[in-house]
Amino acid sequence: MAGYDYSQNALYFITICVKDRICCFGKVVNGQMECNEYGDIAHLQWQWLFSQYSYIVSHAFVVMPNHVHGVIEIDASRVVGAGRDLTVPDLSVLSERVGAGLDLSVRDLSVRDLPLPIKIKPLSQLIGAYKTTSSAKIHLAGMPEFNWQRSFHDHIIRDEKAYLNIINYIKNNPKKWAEDCFCK
Repeated sequence: MAGYDYSQNALYFITICVKDRICCFGKVVNGQMECNEYGDIAHLQWQWLFSQYSYIVSHAFVVMPNHVHGVIEIDASRVVGAGRDLTVPDLSVLSERVGAGLDLSVRDLSVRDLPLPIKIKPLSQLIGAYKTTSSAKIHLAGMPEFNWQRSFHDHIIRDEKAYLNIINYIKNNPKKWAEDCFCK
């Protein structure tokens, strides 16, 4: 949505498709998704994403033969002093050095001495990290031609009714695969 701050606290419904809708993540059998090695990678990298950024929560996720669906919550109140882009500034390091009368020349300062601002990645960067890392692992696993479709679909979830509908849609997606199958 033009002008919307996608790093703000919200729930987002995400769909990411494989380029040309090629079915490469496994197959749906009797309404259940059976992931192959590449589908397992897509799933594991989703989990990896949430281990890297403490301010995001996964509410639902499914790997389908040629796409993934998920609900991501960005919640800045979950920020902790660990993870990829997060550092809780420790001003005591600098204040102790200044208080002790130490000369703080540029040579004495290192990156770890400087307080870093807490940065919340916008949704596009989070999805970019997911797509980049999952692609690299899928390439290494034996599918060098794998690519995600450019960009992704997102929907901002605005109320509980929409949230419940989307969660049910994700949960039931494998059961409806035969109706919606767009594999190449």
